[in-house]
Parts: sequence; C-alpha cells; structure tokens
Amino acid sequence: MHFHRIDYTHHEAAAFQALLGASRQVHDGVLGAELAELVFLRVSQLNGCAYCIDMHATALRKAGMPPRKLDTLPGWRESRFFDARERAALAWAEALTTLPSGAPADAVYHALAAHFDDHGVAELTMAVAIINAWNRLGVGLQPALP
Repeated sequence: MHFHRIDYTHHEAAAFQALLGASRQVHDGVLGAELAELVFLRVSQLNGCAYCIDMHATALRKAGMPPRKLDTLPGWRESRFFDARERAALAWAEALTTLPSGAPADAVYHALAAHFDDHGVAELTMAVAIINAWNRLGVGLQPALP
C-alpha cells in the first residue's frame, strides 16, 4: 500500500492489526456483512474518506448489492431501497458520526432499539466507532487508492 503521507501500517503495526481484527469481528457479527459494509460506506461518505468509500462500495458491489440501492445511499432517507432495519442503523451511524450537539436523540435510539437487541446496538455502535477511526487514518494519512 502506498501512502501520500506516512505508512501507519508500518509505524503502528500492532495498533493497525488490532483495528483490523476489530473490523473483522464486527463484519462477521450479528449485523451481517452487508449491513456492516453499508454502515462503513455511509460513515466514510460523511467523513470524506475516498479510500474507504472505494473499498466499501467495491465490497458491496461484489456482494451483489443492487446498483440503485448503492447509488442512493447518500439520500437513503428519500430512497425506497432501504428497509426499516437499515434505516435505523444508518440513522444511528450518522448521529454518532456527526455528534452535532452531544448524544444522539432518544428518538433515534428508540427507532434503533425496535430493530436491534442490546448485542446488536453494541455491535453497531462499535462498527461506527471503528469506521470513524479508519476514516481518520485515511483522511489524515492518505493511503493511495488501489
């Protein structure tokens, strides 16, 4: 992997491996790979991480996500291609990523809790934290697109 700034995978190899392990754990968890990738992609769009946007959009295409669904992700609230569970997860991911004025609203949490048990909420919250960490690395240290 080529970096425009510094190679964090080399200089912080143990932390990189730990973050990679955490990502795999979430990806293989109760959310399911497709929802995890969808959340990773949406958060990466919000954070402007081109490397992560490319990676997660490519993974979703390879997994068979319909192009129209993928194309309308930035406007998921207006798109008919997202079910209630996905909408709750995306709303939670956006609320945790932007944190405009503290904790996400109770209404966002209650909508989430209607579709996810405690384990699912914890895993989704961890997924959002993990992709935000990756996005900070990607935006800050600028790995080149493959």
